[in-house]
Amino acid sequence: MTQFSVASEPRFRWVVVVGAALLLAVAMGILVNGMSAFIVPLETHFGWERADVAAINSVGLIGIALGGIAMGFLADRIATRTVCLIGAVAMSLALMLAAHAQSLWQFYALFFAAGAFGGGAFFAPVMALVGGWFRTGAGLAIGIASAGQALGQGMVPFGAGYLIENSGWQSALTYLGVIAAVTLVPLSFLMREPPKVDATAGGAVDGASIPSSKLLLPALSIAVLGCCAGMAVPLMHLVPLIQSVCGVGAEAGGPLLLLLVTAIAGRIFFGRLADIIGPLRAWMAATAWQTALMLGFMLLGSMQAFWYFVPLYGFGYGGVMTGVLVSVRALTPQSRRASATGIVLSFAWMGHALGGWQGGLSFDLTGVYFWAFANATIFGLINLTIIGAIYFAVNRKRPSAA
Repeated sequence: MTQFSVASEPRFRWVVVVGAALLLAVAMGILVNGMSAFIVPLETHFGWERADVAAINSVGLIGIALGGIAMGFLADRIATRTVCLIGAVAMSLALMLAAHAQSLWQFYALFFAAGAFGGGAFFAPVMALVGGWFRTGAGLAIGIASAGQALGQGMVPFGAGYLIENSGWQSALTYLGVIAAVTLVPLSFLMREPPKVDATAGGAVDGASIPSSKLLLPALSIAVLGCCAGMAVPLMHLVPLIQSVCGVGAEAGGPLLLLLVTAIAGRIFFGRLADIIGPLRAWMAATAWQTALMLGFMLLGSMQAFWYFVPLYGFGYGGVMTGVLVSVRALTPQSRRASATGIVLSFAWMGHALGGWQGGLSFDLTGVYFWAFANATIFGLINLTIIGAIYFAVNRKRPSAA
């Protein structure tokens, strides 16, 4: 028996959801694919290989992966608000210092720090916090919160492109650091802890309690590695793909913005779908959607074609991360949810790092983006296979209702 019923769930939980969405929009928008707008400017300014420039973002994602584990364990022991304040300060400082970097190792070090102490402090702890505020309808709440990330992933590269055009890449990084400071600090204070619940309460999938398994967390982690290695390719390389195919500048960020705005609807839709049909089924549906459309990017040859196609892809893509988050919540107990989320998401960020880097490497080796997106499709198929295996294993082992 929990200490508060569904009927008495506090209204403040929706303030936490909105605050989490805004916080993730800024932090994850900058860290997950905000560097996509800087790939061509840095390549042009320093003469570096595209894979080396894309690796700046990859190193930051590795930082989120490793930092997310540590911060997840920390958030299970101290206030999430405190963890988020640490992240806000670390991230803003790293961005402002990166504006003065002149070598690759400096970019790598600063973005690793931004990821480890910044992004790692936000995503896993905040998502676990949002889920903890809801006894029912957690899928919808997590979908709304994660939709903020999708909005930021579209707005930041789009806005950064115009900042770079008007003031240069160095000033653009400085502005992003200032924006991070003035938004993330006040939003962190909204991340209050939910009322206490029975520590023995576990998760549920499709309405039933799930038996514990030592293989469950590793299986989820490997599945997430595949899904994020696939989705990272269009996130990091759609802007330079459009620039090379269509010969445009900052306006290449427009289709990416539309993709991620559409992903907002996808995250909310699949979050609600998870409440209805179960998180693993919703995750499989979104993954199949994303994977089936991945190679479509290579068939596009005009800005008009990109504008038409990206909403179709973005809706399914948006549901994938919601499926991941709701599935982890359903399969882990409240007392260990932040740390479990941090562990699984560490593989997600590793997948993002791998996918973004391999996209740049494939381009450097071939001069085109075909193999980058072909490899992304293969990663998606691997992910779908593993999720299906988890679903059938979980439903075969779950106890019968009394």
